[in-house]
Amino acid sequence: MTMGWFVTGTDTGIGKTRVATALLDALSRRGVRVAGMKPVASGCDPTADGLRNADAQALLQCTSVPLAYGDVNPYAFGPAVAPHLAAAGVRINIATIRTCYERVAGAADAVIVEGIGGWYVPIDEHLTMADVARALGLPVILVVGIRLGCLNHALLTVEAIARTGLPLAGWVANGIDPAAALFEENVAALRKRIPTPLLGVVPHLQSIDPTSVAAHLDIAPLMAGSRDAR
Repeated sequence: MTMGWFVTGTDTGIGKTRVATALLDALSRRGVRVAGMKPVASGCDPTADGLRNADAQALLQCTSVPLAYGDVNPYAFGPAVAPHLAAAGVRINIATIRTCYERVAGAADAVIVEGIGGWYVPIDEHLTMADVARALGLPVILVVGIRLGCLNHALLTVEAIARTGLPLAGWVANGIDPAAALFEENVAALRKRIPTPLLGVVPHLQSIDPTSVAAHLDIAPLMAGSRDAR
C-alpha cells in the first residue's frame, strides 16, 4: 500500500515546496521510492513542452520514479495570481486529479502532494484546495511560516483541517523570516496547542536544498503513522 501525505501551509510563500522536497529527500534516503505531485499550479512558465511550474519541477527532481509532468501537475496556469483567477474560467475536475494521483501512487512507495496557497484557497469558481485534499483522503502535514501573525493562522488552519475529517499527521515550523522576534517562543506556543507531532524546526537557512532542509526534519512519526494505518 502506497504511503501518502498532503502538504498544506498557513499561507502562500511559507515554504511548502521547501518542506515537500525535503520530505521526499528524507524518505528516499530510507530506501523508499518517492514521488511528488502538485495538482494545481499558477505562475507557470511557457516552454517547448507546455507550461511548467517551478515548484512542480522541484518535486519532480526529487522524485525517484519516472513520471510524466502532466501527472505531477495536471492543472498548470500561466498568470502568477490566485489559482481561481489564473484558471480564467477553467473548471477543475477532481476526478482528473484523482486519476493522476493513482498513476503516481502506482509507481511509488510514498507520495507527497503539495497544495497551492493556503488550505482554503479557491482553485476555481467552486472548489478550494481543501476539496482536493479531501478527495485524495491523505493525512495532512501543515507548514507554519514562523513570523508575526503565525499563531492565529496556524491554529485556524488546524481547526479547518479537523473540520474536513482528515488526520493532521504533523506540522513543521519553518523559519521564513530571519528577523522574526521570539522565534523559539512562538514555536513553543504552537507546540502546546497543536495536538500532533512537530516534525521539525527549520531555521532560516542560507542553503535551502532538500538535503539541507531534511536534516532538520524527523519523519519517524510519519512512518509510524503509516504502519499503524495499515
